[in-house]
Amino acid sequence: MKTALITGASNGIGLALAKVHASKGDNLVLVARNKSKLDEIKLEFEKNYKILVYVIGIDLSIKNAAQLVYDETTRNNIQIDYLINNAGFGDYGMFCETNWDKESQMIDLNITALTNFTKLYLKDMIKRKQGKIMNVASTAAFQSGPLMAVYFATKAYVLSFSEAVDSEVRAFGISVTALCPGATESGFKENAAMGESKLFKSKSIPSSQHVAEFGYKAMMKDKTVAIHGLMNLIMVHAIRFTPRALVVKITRSLLNK
Repeated sequence: MKTALITGASNGIGLALAKVHASKGDNLVLVARNKSKLDEIKLEFEKNYKILVYVIGIDLSIKNAAQLVYDETTRNNIQIDYLINNAGFGDYGMFCETNWDKESQMIDLNITALTNFTKLYLKDMIKRKQGKIMNVASTAAFQSGPLMAVYFATKAYVLSFSEAVDSEVRAFGISVTALCPGATESGFKENAAMGESKLFKSKSIPSSQHVAEFGYKAMMKDKTVAIHGLMNLIMVHAIRFTPRALVVKITRSLLNK
């Protein structure tokens, strides 16, 4: 029986990914700030799926958070076969007006924690010559995002980082998958205060469960980049042949309220 560690597992895509892994019989290590919600999930999953669930309540934007989680799983002899770096959040507004403390936390969570988790657990996977990593990026990774400048930039990092590390570790029998969903019903739009933007009002939004199932299949097939949704796939490829200035204008139009 294998074990998946999932960050940001208390709701949205993270919780949906936990359900997918549980349905496959994988044990879970669930990490999020909301410990009480994780405890509820633990009871439900252990009862319904007959698996073991270990929960860690921690704010992953704090310094050395990934190291603290790694140390706890190591002390408890929990081998992580699947690492899923899902935790992350965005913010909406003009960069000159947005809150720096929130953006600093965003960078620490979306980039620093994800990178540190990958480094820590990857070393163990290389020793075993076995393991899979999924980093949840976004279709935002493929272009700049006026009104969400920092968020889009963090996801561009996740995509670039994942592709590079995947190339490095293939020889060890390990894969790194960058999951790139578009707008998703996951609680993200409420947390980012962008529920009224055209991006969320102008199209049918897929569920977190649908995205999670797609991401799981892509990871198991060792895909490096997994773009969810046909229209998102077409858009990403179209961006390659579109002047960058025009892409920025179109993105700004979609993000406007």
